[in-house]
Amino acid sequence: MAIVYNENSRTFLLHTKNTTYGMKISRYGNLLHLYYGQRIPDENLDYLIQLHDRGFSPNPNEAGNDRTFSLDFLNQEFSTDGKGDYRSPSIQVVNPDGSRIFSGKVKDHRIFPGKYTLSGMPSLSFQEGEAGESLEIRLLDQESQGEAVLCYCVFEDKDVITRTVRFENHSDKPLRLERLMSMTLDLNAGAYDMITFPGRHLMEREFTRVPVTPGLHAVGSSRGASSHQYNPFFILCEKETSEDQGLCYGVSLIYSGNFLMELEQDQFHKLRLNAGINPKDFSFLIGPGESFQAPEAVLCCSGEGLTGLSHRFHDLFRENLCRLPYVKKNRPVLINSWEAAYFDFDEEKLLKIAGEAKKMGVELFVMDDGWFGSRDSDNAGLGDWKVNLKKIPSGLSGLTEKIHAMGLQFGIWVEPEMVNEDSELYRAHPDWCLKAAGRPMTRGRNQLVLDLSRQEVCDYIVSFMEEMLSEAKIDYVKWDMNRSLSDVWSGALPAERQGEVFHRYVLGLYRVLDQVVLSHPEVLFCGCCGGGGRFDPAMLYYHPQIWCSDNTDAVNRLKIQYGTSFAYPPCCLEAHVSTCPNHQTGREVPLRTREIVAQNGIFGFELDSTKLSEEEKAQCMEQSERYRRNNAKLILSGDYYRLSNPYENLYYNAWSYVSKEKDRALVSLVITEKEGNDAQRFLKLRGLKKEAFYQIEGRQDRFSGALLMQAGLPIPCGLRQYEGISFCLKEV
Repeated sequence: MAIVYNENSRTFLLHTKNTTYGMKISRYGNLLHLYYGQRIPDENLDYLIQLHDRGFSPNPNEAGNDRTFSLDFLNQEFSTDGKGDYRSPSIQVVNPDGSRIFSGKVKDHRIFPGKYTLSGMPSLSFQEGEAGESLEIRLLDQESQGEAVLCYCVFEDKDVITRTVRFENHSDKPLRLERLMSMTLDLNAGAYDMITFPGRHLMEREFTRVPVTPGLHAVGSSRGASSHQYNPFFILCEKETSEDQGLCYGVSLIYSGNFLMELEQDQFHKLRLNAGINPKDFSFLIGPGESFQAPEAVLCCSGEGLTGLSHRFHDLFRENLCRLPYVKKNRPVLINSWEAAYFDFDEEKLLKIAGEAKKMGVELFVMDDGWFGSRDSDNAGLGDWKVNLKKIPSGLSGLTEKIHAMGLQFGIWVEPEMVNEDSELYRAHPDWCLKAAGRPMTRGRNQLVLDLSRQEVCDYIVSFMEEMLSEAKIDYVKWDMNRSLSDVWSGALPAERQGEVFHRYVLGLYRVLDQVVLSHPEVLFCGCCGGGGRFDPAMLYYHPQIWCSDNTDAVNRLKIQYGTSFAYPPCCLEAHVSTCPNHQTGREVPLRTREIVAQNGIFGFELDSTKLSEEEKAQCMEQSERYRRNNAKLILSGDYYRLSNPYENLYYNAWSYVSKEKDRALVSLVITEKEGNDAQRFLKLRGLKKEAFYQIEGRQDRFSGALLMQAGLPIPCGLRQYEGISFCLKEV
């Protein structure tokens, strides 16, 4: 059994294939954390709870004169608040008398087959034929009758435990929730590093590894989306942990709004990791008989280093997250019109771009921003989702028919959550925006945010999306969001509930996506938020792929895609070959290098095909064919290996994909820094069978997997800066 409860010791043990998670009900009813790490056969872990008389660590009333029992230093599964634990809490509740105390004691529990359910939010699910168990533990605060329901689910073969919390009000008075973490993990003292992925627009998810020091460390977002600046993914690892070995923990939050991930090293060097909704600007009134559902957190432990951790998350997100059939299908090679034309296009220009793109092996043409309303710049038109007949005289249906007649699929760009003041929608419904009455507005990209906490706004978005999808045969939708939330106030809620708007916005977005995306499984939806500003697991639930970054510079993308790979499988990362000089950096990079970098994900083009020479179009055709012939399947389902760290190795960046059977591999490398009279370097491969022999495509010599991994292959000294190589290996 994956979940075992020992009645005598009052101990819970959750077992995955390679890990064990333990917790215990104390003699006073508190739920204490015991252990999380590599799998163990032991049943009694009581010795791990060491009690001491600690000065200035208070003792609960029920402990009487026992000064050795204090919540100030004991590892807890879900912390109390206001009861002598001074570390960052799991929960904060304002009671009817104004007190801010929550002391949850175990009331009961149940173990049941399958997965617990979450209401209104994306979550993981078991595949057909995949089994698992769930556990619910109820913690009741006797005085307030508030109850925290802790939910756990064991994905045994994936080495993953999911967690969430549901807060229920069983009293006859309202309770105000001001903080609710989806999970808390307390660990004993040790020497750890933390890895986070900060960034900014155009440079998202940069890899950062620093030692854990005493105090509180936090990453998160208060921008209304998971953000370009931080990502809801966190790694805690032992000091010696490398790509191939060492213990590490990964935490991911399946949520697209404001989040918080905290790591606190306390006075005794113990660690507390919290993950959940950011309590900044959060307050939720829970009436009698009502409940509040926290988002789902994903917890994984690997004893096989960072690569082992990444492989577990990649397999989990590929197989247990996204609900659309495209997640298991090869994706079409596309060309997007944005960097080719921006707003300056008409139907004739689009058809020319599509026609020339066909010669490049492109299968899908995507019309980006500028096709609707009065949208000649980013200052007008958002919200008016009717085709601009001056630009596209044959209408949306006519244009799609012409594109399909070329033998191409058709895609379209939308930004449903936003509105310009210069639009028919805003003039008709100015109250549909997030803006505080009597205060001047804050604009981003000269646009405002629609209030998705309002049902009528959600209904409008669903209505126009359904109308658009029924008007023409659309094969692909790029769903964008191009600003952070500000002036977050809703005219549909009273003053005492304005702290709910951020979260209600996210719930409204999920309702819309449930109705639009999940009801059109034949359409490939791509997520976008100014590129990578909402690159999170909740968006992957709806979108099999997400535009990784608005930065298409191949050299910058090496770092962006490196950081992204720690949690997210490359098959969800959309990457394009763009023009040179690059529009974001002005850098010149060879076309072959741009291909190599773009094929570290879902491959496509972001350029004007009419401005390419015949030779360049022929090269692009070869790139598309290589992707379809050799790379697409490996990228979709293979194991990903980081062969270098671009923050440490300044000379080259390398990576590979290896099939699950380990009989095929795709190896790629880009030179990032070049010196005169350069050293001879060797690239050591990973993930191959030691005893097997492999052949490089197009060559006759053979190499054992052991040799390739231990000695490596010589990196050609003749490669210039920003040049790259990519080749396939096949077992012979």
